[in-house]
Amino acid sequence: MSTDRYSSPLSERYASKEMQYIFSQDMKFRTWRKLWIALAEIEKELGLNITQEQIDELKSHQDDINYDVAKAREKEVRHDVMSHVYAYGQQCPKAAGIIHLGATSCYVGDNTDIIIMTEGLKLVRKKLLNVIASLAKFADEYKDLPTLGFTHFQPAQPTTVGKRASLWLQDFTIDLEDLDYVLDNMKLLGSKGTTGTQASFLELFDGDLTKVDKLDPMLAEKMGFKGCMAVSGQTYSRKIDMKVVNVLAGIASSATKMAQDIRLLQHLKEVEEPHEAKQIGSSAMAYKRNPMRSERICSLSRYVIVDTLNPAITEISQWFERTLDDSANKRLSIPEGFLAVDGILDLCMNVTDGLVVYPKVIEKRLMSELPFMATENIMMDAVKLGGNRQELHEKIRELSMIAGDHVKKEGKDNDLLEMIVKDPAFHMDEDKIKDCMDPKKYTGCSAHQVERFLDEVVNPILEANKDELGLTAEINV
Repeated sequence: MSTDRYSSPLSERYASKEMQYIFSQDMKFRTWRKLWIALAEIEKELGLNITQEQIDELKSHQDDINYDVAKAREKEVRHDVMSHVYAYGQQCPKAAGIIHLGATSCYVGDNTDIIIMTEGLKLVRKKLLNVIASLAKFADEYKDLPTLGFTHFQPAQPTTVGKRASLWLQDFTIDLEDLDYVLDNMKLLGSKGTTGTQASFLELFDGDLTKVDKLDPMLAEKMGFKGCMAVSGQTYSRKIDMKVVNVLAGIASSATKMAQDIRLLQHLKEVEEPHEAKQIGSSAMAYKRNPMRSERICSLSRYVIVDTLNPAITEISQWFERTLDDSANKRLSIPEGFLAVDGILDLCMNVTDGLVVYPKVIEKRLMSELPFMATENIMMDAVKLGGNRQELHEKIRELSMIAGDHVKKEGKDNDLLEMIVKDPAFHMDEDKIKDCMDPKKYTGCSAHQVERFLDEVVNPILEANKDELGLTAEINV
């Protein structure tokens, strides 16, 4: 790591080496050469005067890129594509004259961008599946453990720890659906020429439209895509970048929802993210156990969500067949969106795989609030014993207010049940009251909902993608 110049924290601290390579210069320039070889092969197959010897020469130098030559040439001509055409030609003198034949810079630039984003989405998908698998295991394990529910972060009807986790899990499955839709519909730019008219190729093939029409389908097949865009200007529509980054932002928002809940639960001491044995929470307060990984998820996610503005504004700023104000922005916004989400998903894998649950704390908090929530059942039982529903409702309201004051104003335990036992209007003894205090009576269909969700939605996803599972995340800091 260089210490005398700026380096991106996304590379140094957060993103995996695998994702960094996908967006590396080496990946880009190797892909350029693959595209040049594919174009030469297609042009040969369609009848242009290109020999197999030339193609073999191109293939023999596909991966040994002479970066020094390309870099020196770019200083002279100030054009990255033509510098690499020149460098490739230096290695392949027999094929030098047919490299990039009929193409414009966007043939390699834009097609490579699509290929790289597709590879990035595949890695994101793999990590997302592993987060889903980890959360599914957690939800299943704790599907029956009652916990206090919250609305507005105020005590509400009980749920279960697993049911709450299923809400996080469902968000991630929605993200997977969105990602798969975008991934399945990724198309190359194709071979469209300077303004998208394919005029240069029509000239090369002596006006033969049939051959020109075969160019893009053949390119798509050689590069492993379903097809190329039907029409374009010089570039592919920048709406594609919008769609891709929106998927990344969707994952970031799901991760933030989960991470913020975990942060709140860690404050309540009910659930904690994993904590290393020698991890320091504060330089001053040695006792602290901060939810630093969940906080980092939220921080990086904020960056990704804001990043959606970049491709949106770029898309609406493209004049006619193209302008170059997308270039510098794309070089930043697209890779960094992917690198950030890669780091987010690594953190999510790490956190969900090591969540620590404290059932005793959960039970204590739930039981402190359960008397209020049990009052409807108590009231119904009291009516069965001969009480008046309206009178009992008012009694419970009055006693609840008193008990609330005891808790909030005097710091006492919730004594609502004791007051109900003592009130003759209810005709209920301690045993009858205790029977109403089983937390599982108040979690409704929580456990069943988790089971159904896992069986009907999540497990089929995991089974269909079982070869992608088993990934573990390495957290750098």
